Amino acid sequence: MNPVSASGSRASAAPSDGPVFHVRGLTKIYGEGTAEVRALDGVDLDLNAGELVVLLGPSGSGKTTLLNQLGGLDIPTAGELRYRAMDLTHANEVQLTLYRRQSVGFIFQFYNLIPSLTARENVGLITEIASNPLPPETALEMVGLGARLDHFPAQLSGGEQQRVAIARAIAKRPEVLLCDEPTGALDVKTGIVVLEALERANRELGTLTVVITHNAVMADMADRVIRFMDGKVVSEQRNAVRAAPATLRW
Repeated sequence: MNPVSASGSRASAAPSDGPVFHVRGLTKIYGEGTAEVRALDGVDLDLNAGELVVLLGPSGSGKTTLLNQLGGLDIPTAGELRYRAMDLTHANEVQLTLYRRQSVGFIFQFYNLIPSLTARENVGLITEIASNPLPPETALEMVGLGARLDHFPAQLSGGEQQRVAIARAIAKRPEVLLCDEPTGALDVKTGIVVLEALERANRELGTLTVVITHNAVMADMADRVIRFMDGKVVSEQRNAVRAAPATLRW
């Protein structure tokens, strides 16, 4: 767990032995000829256990493409992509499915909850296929919804539904949590509550958390900020301390 500073911020996570992801020369090309698009163009980076990493950049800069590669949702055109000792570049679909099921939690801008199931039941769908899950009640308590276990999505606000989605993602205790614009559909106040839930999950479970956003304000809550432009990493910044979400100036 990261120590808390006197200001309420958390000390930035130090890299552990060996990266969770090792990425070198990662390239993803869509189309060909005059229609060719290099969504990723020779990306080099390492992502470490327990880090909270924010990916910044305009639309089309390569952030979501990278997230899809890390999550095993798509495969690179060229380059090296390793998760621990696993070569994701050459993994087959069975291996990728097992990897996604065991090691990765996904959070998207839209919640994708099943309307006919309660919050507890939506989270329970994941715990049924995980090898060492958190109880749904524990996961929902972690995101501040312990009193809303038996509410259906239609009875929850947008922010609450997103927190159910976070609980669902963390319930299988993934080593990696990949978040694509998790506050994009929310107002500022609600977005802060969602970021607090993500920060707590990262801190208490030690999950490598990678968050895509176009909102530069969120950079201050990260251990590391990686900026993208035209499919390339153009800068990296490590924060000495992580700002608490409630202190961010929107």
